[in-house]
Amino acid sequence: MLPPPDDFNPPVGVAIELSPGLRRVLAPNPSPMTYRGTNTYLIGQSDLAVIDPGPLDEAHLDAILAAVAPGQRISHIIVTHSHLDHSPLARPLSQRTGAPVLAFGGPEAGRSPVMAELATAGLAGGGEGIDHSFRPDIEIGNGAVIEGPDWTLEVIHTPGHLGNHIALGWGDICFTADHVMGWASSLVSPPDGDLTDFMASCARLRAHNWSVFHPGHGAPVENPAGRLDWLITHRQGREAAILSALAQGPATARQIAEQVYTDTPPALLPAAERNVFAHLVDLLGREMVSPTGPLGAEAVFSRRS
Repeated sequence: MLPPPDDFNPPVGVAIELSPGLRRVLAPNPSPMTYRGTNTYLIGQSDLAVIDPGPLDEAHLDAILAAVAPGQRISHIIVTHSHLDHSPLARPLSQRTGAPVLAFGGPEAGRSPVMAELATAGLAGGGEGIDHSFRPDIEIGNGAVIEGPDWTLEVIHTPGHLGNHIALGWGDICFTADHVMGWASSLVSPPDGDLTDFMASCARLRAHNWSVFHPGHGAPVENPAGRLDWLITHRQGREAAILSALAQGPATARQIAEQVYTDTPPALLPAAERNVFAHLVDLLGREMVSPTGPLGAEAVFSRRS
């Protein structure tokens, strides 16, 4: 089950110190998909790294700039992935500060072959909205190191929620963006999201001994290993439920979602359907299910014996 509701409700647009050299500014974009809004992080004492500037919002741009004290400057703008709630403000912030924008790549970077095929076939939508115009000034791959005078960040490619998704290691602290959050499980919606990649990224993060996760939405995750274990177990449980549903006969992702996500509000059922489809694509890759006809969101799936 999901964790109980927390008391995370910081003021919008105010730079709050989380630890020495780390501040968070909450963007004014609350929604069922973003919780209280996007968390923008500022790291450093002199040359500042801004992680996830957030949505295209003038007030949030002003709030980020207001957090820059005399003697400080924004030297790096790092985007964890190109969803509309994370990346659009990067370019205006760059224009105001002269700082380059760093990211894994554009919206299609890191996309797995099967998801590329689905996108070519016309599958779209169902996610949090892609910033299709996003292009970084500097591309940063897995293992890259980004440095300032008093901080060092290691890039960890964590595809799954989106192909170009990265996490950032800062000592034993990790900025996990939308891959690991405390208030909800991450949305994995093909063709942007890939569950096979998501599970591999969970294992990659689990291999480190982190002290805390700072996510793209919601409060810090104080038990990173436990939260990752929960996510992995949660996905394994969904997989078991999907296979159980298919044991009763062939079904579409929508039909399975209606059986499995019985406690989901109707407005969120399309997202649940995409989550089921993500599982089905993963199960297909492992030769545990088969679609009738071409692979697609409307396909009827059968369980293999």
